[in-house]
Amino acid sequence: MQIGVKMIYQCNSCGGNVVYDPEKSTMHCPYCDNLDSEKVTKGTNSTQCISCGGTLVIQDFISASKCEHCGNYFIVDERVEGTYEPHLILPFKVSKEHAKMKIKEDVGKRAFIPDSFLSEASLKTMEGIYVPFWLYDYNANYDYEGKGTKVKVWTVGNTQFRETSYFSVQRNLDMEFRKLPVDASNALDDSVMDLMEPYQYDALEDFQTKYMSGFYGEVYNQTAEQLEERAMGKMRNDAELLLRNTISDYSSLSPIKQNLTANNQAKNYALLPIWAYTYHYRNKIYRFHVNGQTGKVVGKSPISIQKAILSCATVFFAILAIASMAVQILEVL
Repeated sequence: MQIGVKMIYQCNSCGGNVVYDPEKSTMHCPYCDNLDSEKVTKGTNSTQCISCGGTLVIQDFISASKCEHCGNYFIVDERVEGTYEPHLILPFKVSKEHAKMKIKEDVGKRAFIPDSFLSEASLKTMEGIYVPFWLYDYNANYDYEGKGTKVKVWTVGNTQFRETSYFSVQRNLDMEFRKLPVDASNALDDSVMDLMEPYQYDALEDFQTKYMSGFYGEVYNQTAEQLEERAMGKMRNDAELLLRNTISDYSSLSPIKQNLTANNQAKNYALLPIWAYTYHYRNKIYRFHVNGQTGKVVGKSPISIQKAILSCATVFFAILAIASMAVQILEVL
């Protein structure tokens, strides 16, 4: 994928790197504290930082990144325009400080966490990322026929009676699915991205590059057509749940006919926000993600073997001490 023109948002007042501030919901210069003071500066050298001239290493699919030399955030033009221009973007609502607080609240309740896991030195490495998603719209029809039973049990005296009634169950449901999300990043685990849901899609906005300043970003790694089978699978699961909600009062159900048809109405390319925190512990990598809009936390935390052993030892010696006291009391008696 070609890398050409890059852009950076600079402050008209001090020349600093202006970034999008989720808490203020506007562009903010962290150097002079001005709001909405940005101008776009572009550079043509694909290997040099616009701000400091340092050498940049931009991997495939990266559309926004940060210079490792000066720390300024830049956007790659060719990866946010033309074929790769997103239709929609969901701007960050959760700030980095809020995301760190969310992880502390969630993980702080768990046992045997290494002390450094929630340290400021570790958490400050967290970065915001705009993840590419395809959002699918479907109109669907579910034609269902089955056999249902209802069981009634009652007791008279010492005798228990059981009555089973049989029913013909028929449903024909028209369904609309709007903005059904499928992530289009190979770098992120699909199951993790599914757990990040739901997002509140009414907050989606038409794409603007300014929202990407201050964050990392990716272009889609797979097309909407390549991912449609997964979208259809998610649609079928949701349709099944909707159907089951209409026939939940039966003791049992045996399907006879299940015909689900769907027509795709639209596919929109969108960028959705997450905070990503990577922690290295005992030769393993632990990844935590925070929904950049809702603050939902997803991740498996490491366990400090030293803390676990110390805790077990404490319990063991406490039990030993209680047992010793019990023996002494019995000897006195």
